[in-house]
Amino acid sequence: MGLARMVEEKGVQTATHFGDGRHGLEITDPSKAPAADTVPNSGVDPYQRLQLARNPDGSITRLYKCPDRPPSSDPKLPTPVLSKDIPINQSNNTWLRLFLPRHVLDQTSPTNKLPLVVYYHGGGFVLLSASSTIFHHFCSNFAADIPVIIASVEYRLAPEHRLPAAYDDAVEALHWIKTSQDDWLRDYADLSNCFLMGSRLRVAAEADDIHILHPLKIRGLILIQPFFGGIRRTSSELRLVNDPILALTVCDLMWELSLPSGADRDHEYCNPMAAGGDSKCFDQVKALRWRVLVTGSEGDPLVDRQIEMVKMLEEKGVQVVSQFIEGGYHGAQDVEPSKAKPVFELVKPFIFP
Repeated sequence: MGLARMVEEKGVQTATHFGDGRHGLEITDPSKAPAADTVPNSGVDPYQRLQLARNPDGSITRLYKCPDRPPSSDPKLPTPVLSKDIPINQSNNTWLRLFLPRHVLDQTSPTNKLPLVVYYHGGGFVLLSASSTIFHHFCSNFAADIPVIIASVEYRLAPEHRLPAAYDDAVEALHWIKTSQDDWLRDYADLSNCFLMGSRLRVAAEADDIHILHPLKIRGLILIQPFFGGIRRTSSELRLVNDPILALTVCDLMWELSLPSGADRDHEYCNPMAAGGDSKCFDQVKALRWRVLVTGSEGDPLVDRQIEMVKMLEEKGVQVVSQFIEGGYHGAQDVEPSKAKPVFELVKPFIFP
């Protein structure tokens, strides 16, 4: 059975159809899911793949530094999007990078402010930064194409700071934004029209006081290939066990390094579907009446979990827009601008309905 057909039989609306891609039986019949917590026929060393070294004290050394891109805030520069870094919490070394489409500076009196997108970068909670070149370019292109103002959050990484540290930083950034006197946010951002974007659903559950963020009003979540895991393997994980981008051992290691000590991959941070949809994440999103956009691809080992999440959100009565494309791979939109274009085309009417 084609993946698109199975998705549609589950009641999930897809904007783009798969061909004859395979899809996990565990979505429709959990009793037929692989039960073993093993990685069959895997020769992938996750430390080598991620270029990490484990230290005797349990910490890690990152052997490879992804290229960074400095911000460009000078309006005289011939760039379509300006950017600047602003500290949030100096003791935690957290900050955010603002992206402002340059054309708004040409407005003599900005009466029509742009929506604000708060972006949480990828990297499995272990790697990368808001200053990483791939995310800088993605945010710049996103801000220009939609157009929106983006606040890309630099949060603490694991295992030095295990979850929920990153979620705490994510929420702290929202509180900082609501009271900020930064001129770009004050003059050009519509704080009443805000979206959270990244691969994290959990921020909604962690922000217990999200209703007191006024004047910041969050309208929805934009989940780009959301990052989940779980003890029970899905068919897409087994099919792509040695995926060159996100091998199953790599995914497991990221969760091992980032989850609270002693937690397994069915912890709610990793697998909000483990409790059969009884997750605080789902309940909070429903209570807040947020709209949710989810993207995924056949070539991502996590696609089965993403489809299952869409189904659970829809069963909760959440308004969901989803698109699952043929082929692809995890993080394609971050490294190939041509792969990001279809994402932008999907997101634009979601932000500007």
